[in-house]
Amino acid sequence: MKEAEAFRSVMSHFATGVTVLTGADPEGTPVGLTANSFTSVSLDPPLVLVCVSNDSTSRSAILETGRFAISILRREDEPLSRRFAGPTREIRFDDLVLRRAATGAPILERSLAWLDCTLWKVVEAGDHSVLFGRVEACGVTGDGAPLVFFQGQYRTVAE
Repeated sequence: MKEAEAFRSVMSHFATGVTVLTGADPEGTPVGLTANSFTSVSLDPPLVLVCVSNDSTSRSAILETGRFAISILRREDEPLSRRFAGPTREIRFDDLVLRRAATGAPILERSLAWLDCTLWKVVEAGDHSVLFGRVEACGVTGDGAPLVFFQGQYRTVAE
């Protein structure tokens, strides 16, 4: 097994939550992608990080505007996760209700919880960039189980 394949196999055994990272380009057109490399970093100041492929057009827009939002998905949002992970960018925001908070970055109304961030720092790391965000506003939309990704499949936590 090649080194990259072995690494991917090992990492697939770490269950992660599923999020949608959103922002807007300088003209205000929403951009977004599915991201599961996301975590909290600090409480004071409130910081999170998300890892984004250097090839992502959403990454470029977020770096230009300096703001983004993270929407934490519910277990029933697998189709939404697939949409934002897919190649057709033009349909990602079709029929979605968006909210805006402190930075104006688009937030998915149907999310389990959300964070609205300003770009705090960027660290280049291999073929990805680690985007650190300072949380300017956040909230929990309601109860529900999270969408989880484990061993290449969407799942949820046992209740």
